[in-house]
Amino acid sequence: MADQNDSENEMQNETRRRVEDAVGQALKAQLPQQQAQIVQQVLEALPAQASAAPAAREDTGTLVNAVSNIHASSTQKEILRALLDAGSAYCSRIALFVVKAGAASGWQSRGFGDEETAKDFPLDLNAGPVANAYQNREATAGTIAGMEPRFAEHFGPPAHEKVLVLPLTLKDKVAALVYADGGDSGKLDSDALQLLVITTSAWLEVTSLHKQAAAKEDAVPSQVESAAPVHTVSAYSDPFAAHAPKHVPASFTPDPAPSPEIVEVVSAHASAAAAPAAATDPLAGLSPEDADVHRKAQRFARLLVDEIKLYNQAKVAEGRRHKDLYDRLREDIDKSRGTFQKRYGNTAAAGGDYFHHELLRSLAEDDISIMGSNFRR
Repeated sequence: MADQNDSENEMQNETRRRVEDAVGQALKAQLPQQQAQIVQQVLEALPAQASAAPAAREDTGTLVNAVSNIHASSTQKEILRALLDAGSAYCSRIALFVVKAGAASGWQSRGFGDEETAKDFPLDLNAGPVANAYQNREATAGTIAGMEPRFAEHFGPPAHEKVLVLPLTLKDKVAALVYADGGDSGKLDSDALQLLVITTSAWLEVTSLHKQAAAKEDAVPSQVESAAPVHTVSAYSDPFAAHAPKHVPASFTPDPAPSPEIVEVVSAHASAAAAPAAATDPLAGLSPEDADVHRKAQRFARLLVDEIKLYNQAKVAEGRRHKDLYDRLREDIDKSRGTFQKRYGNTAAAGGDYFHHELLRSLAEDDISIMGSNFRR
């Protein structure tokens, strides 16, 4: 009996060895083919993965350029046009509506076939995503069905129903609303659009502070010019005056002295002072084109330094007190200097060194010792 069991076990073992050999031979024969298939699948997957990184870098670069273009603008109209131009890269259709006196009126648009399509269109502040964006001051996604019916009738409904409404706030007030949708392509990048609107809001405040400071300087006559007319700011010039809302809610009661949400300070200089100014103008000998580049470089330098001061008020005060301002603001100063050089380092204004002079004039109050020993003389 034991001999029989041993014989059966031996036969099973022999069978197992033969099966293993056969399977091994079959796998060995199939291995190159399987290996080739795996390699092919990996190779097919690699191009999509490899292209993703450059695409991401390209998209980031586009966004950086868009922000730079907004920062390169020096007037409110230029800044808002730059916002619409930049935003059109991240959606199919975009429009800006100015909020005044409790009503919103269209200003300009992109992607609708005509930039004036939105002009003077009265936007209902109580409808759908517009109401939420206006009342809660937050970007609000929705659908075209949530907009007022006349909006879709006027602009035409997008093929993709999703829409986005973003508030542009200045001094804790909603100064404008930005509408965006995907049009026929469905392109609608909410994150990029929010970044551009926030950037625009911050830059508008910086330019406003700079103009207010310049207006105060103009309002104080020097002893030498005591006989000349005093240059005061008599009024605010609203860049959207031609696009004011035509329908103001009856329930709205304006403040006794309302502050304009988006304004451009204009200082009216007397014609009597124009001739002496021209005679001492250091740019008088340049061509109109070069002189314009120099003036833009000067304005850009002032805006960059004003931005540093705005966001680092405590550091500025401490740095002036301890005379180590550059050490405290090194990162911001070097970054802004690089931005200035990138834009004007290879232009006719390169030799003016306007950013350096503005640092000393505005940040160090004409005292280079305040910048500290590590500051480049």
